Amino acid sequence: MKLDKIEAFITRTVDFFRKGWIQFKNKISSKFNGSKAKKGVLHIESLGYYYWRIVSKSRLSRKIRWFYKNKFKPFWTNFNLLNSIFHRAAIFMRFLHCYKTANFLDEAMQEKSGINRHVFYRYLLKELFLYFFVAFLFFFFIFFVNQILLVIQKILEKKVPLWDVMRLMTYALPSIIAQSAPFATLVGFLMCLGRLVSENEILIFRASGQSYRTILMPVIILGAVISLGSFFVNDYLLPLGTIKYNRLYRSILSSNPSVELEPNSIKKTVDKTLVIGNVVNDQVSDLIFFDTGADGQQRIIVADDSLVKKAKDSGVLMTLEMNNATVLLFDKEKRGNFDVLSSQKMNLNVFESSISATSNRVSPREMTSYDLHKKIKQMEESEDFSKKKLNSYKLEYNKKFSLPFGSIFFAFLALPLALLFGKHNGQTIGLIVGIVICVLYWTMMILGQIFGNRGGLNGFVVMWAPNLAITIAGGFFYIKLIGK
Repeated sequence: MKLDKIEAFITRTVDFFRKGWIQFKNKISSKFNGSKAKKGVLHIESLGYYYWRIVSKSRLSRKIRWFYKNKFKPFWTNFNLLNSIFHRAAIFMRFLHCYKTANFLDEAMQEKSGINRHVFYRYLLKELFLYFFVAFLFFFFIFFVNQILLVIQKILEKKVPLWDVMRLMTYALPSIIAQSAPFATLVGFLMCLGRLVSENEILIFRASGQSYRTILMPVIILGAVISLGSFFVNDYLLPLGTIKYNRLYRSILSSNPSVELEPNSIKKTVDKTLVIGNVVNDQVSDLIFFDTGADGQQRIIVADDSLVKKAKDSGVLMTLEMNNATVLLFDKEKRGNFDVLSSQKMNLNVFESSISATSNRVSPREMTSYDLHKKIKQMEESEDFSKKKLNSYKLEYNKKFSLPFGSIFFAFLALPLALLFGKHNGQTIGLIVGIVICVLYWTMMILGQIFGNRGGLNGFVVMWAPNLAITIAGGFFYIKLIGK
């Protein structure tokens, strides 16, 4: 926004509040003639004018006006953000005795030939951000429909209040944003750079004597900015949203326990498994419950049909009133021995800890990177932990960094791919190639989490392996581009 427009906006704002105050004072004067309200308004107005006169005639006010007219206004008129950042960075590098880097930064924005690089950088950054935003909306919609709307649909079918459903959707948004940003970086950058290659804009810039490093710089800068924003969402907003989501979900379950009972589904925890048949309102048929007690004794509970009731005790999620229930108790010492109990009616309390989504324990997903780091240190110093649990925390800790900072690696890969394969129909090819790479990247991330949780593979290796593969591919294509 230009400076004269800012000044005009400030003037209009001051006039607006001044007219509003006059109208308010006139209404008070006409309605409360001679009352305390009118005297209070006049007193406030007199105090305001008194302090305004003091400020306007003070030495500080004159200094502010002088600074605005002689310093700030010329600075704002000639200000260029990129040039200023690079100039300050060059000064800092000279302070560190890195003279080659300082000279490079000095020449990064202003060529000896007189060409201003900031014009190109500003144009390229604007185009890259526009395509990134469109691609972000595309991936956001896909993840939103796949991960949220399907869950919300099941909750709405249980007649949950609409306001609670909207809050659940809001709390789930950070996870969608964190997942969408890296993939949108790759697809958006590929489409943007592919269009520039197809329309020979990159060729024109190269003909003016600029190197590929000059083109790569704004691409990496925007990728780094996107990574920082994505990391903030992934490290701060995602744990906060997950905590609030689980808290609200537990509140919904306490008032309507049937929300958790999906027809023909299986609910699993560490030592319990609940097999659910058909569900109609509060009626559940063909219910099977597998349980292992603290003493290691196994039991199986089978019921023809059950009625779901709200729990009266704290910590209990729901009460299942079973009809024609049968209980099988297996002897841990003698596998061939078992007891059979049958009852026409039996009540089974399902505790909150039996359902993973409603557990009160803090999961790794609900922690920031700092909290995860402290937890990992505590578990390593303590002997009372399992390697599987420790590895799950390491997986989540490395995922906090590998997924958001994948935008930098994708930005590094996008430039050589677009320049090598985007000569004809660059936008279309960029879209297709980008989606294929995103699918492969996402597959590697999912497989890494599975092998890390089940196979015990190192959390750092499996979470950073996709980014390492992207870096190797980007370096290969970049070398090929320079050689070409």
